[in-house]
Amino acid sequence: MKVIWNDQIVDRAEVKIDMEDRGYQFADGVYDVVRAYNGCFFTLDDHVNRFFSNMERIEIDAPFTKEQLKDRLKELLEINQIDTGNIYFQMTRGIASPRNHSFPELGSVPPVFTASATFVPRNIVKMDKGITASIVPDTRWLHCDIKSISLLGNILAKHEAHKRGFDEAVLHRDGNVTECSASNMWMVKDGVVYTHPDGNLILPGITKKMIIIAAAKAGILVKEEVFTLKQLDQADEAFSSSTTHEVMPIIEIDAKPVGDGRKGPVAAKLQNFFIKEIEAQCGSISVSN
Repeated sequence: MKVIWNDQIVDRAEVKIDMEDRGYQFADGVYDVVRAYNGCFFTLDDHVNRFFSNMERIEIDAPFTKEQLKDRLKELLEINQIDTGNIYFQMTRGIASPRNHSFPELGSVPPVFTASATFVPRNIVKMDKGITASIVPDTRWLHCDIKSISLLGNILAKHEAHKRGFDEAVLHRDGNVTECSASNMWMVKDGVVYTHPDGNLILPGITKKMIIIAAAKAGILVKEEVFTLKQLDQADEAFSSSTTHEVMPIIEIDAKPVGDGRKGPVAAKLQNFFIKEIEAQCGSISVSN
């Protein structure tokens, strides 16, 4: 498997990350993940723009342009012959010694960039059957809109859901639903779709953005409004969304069925219109086993 390490494409075994790397020591870095279908990236510009925005927000100077990054990611996709899969890429502030919480002087430490490509087929079974979830308090920091490599809060939430026997965690702050451990959260009531507005409490999802576009084309009203656990308990449907899982129905929350306990008609319609958005950029994809 070939990966990107700084400005080179190398065998994965060649990569060496120093123990003084600030990503290793402090989770001082950002990342993103983009999906490929038919060997073609979906919404690549959006992911690269978000990556650069996040680097700017934590004051990391990119050692390349957006166009250079896109070209290199495309090269990585091609050299690994990935048809359907995920490309993760991240930047840390770099290697600084001695260890110090303060940023090193600007320009004194080169950032460290890595990227990898993995074949990951669409999980059509789960997209049809749906997943289960459990309610978990959202105890993360207050900059959830930065796609930081510091994901311990998300990991602990998902682990708690898994310990209870569920697939995903639905997070809330004081009874207001924010998002899931690794995805945006949606509910449907009387044909209207609700999702938390962008801001510092959730990640501004690119798949979320594309679902809103797909919903408009499907004639489905979307309201970016805060909704409560009580409202979620009365929802007709629920689903999550992410780059890797697209539109994922949630059929059960804490052992209670959502609606009739099956993928609902609104989620199904959004899945179909979301696929059209994918195919507009990447060509025809399989929608069945």
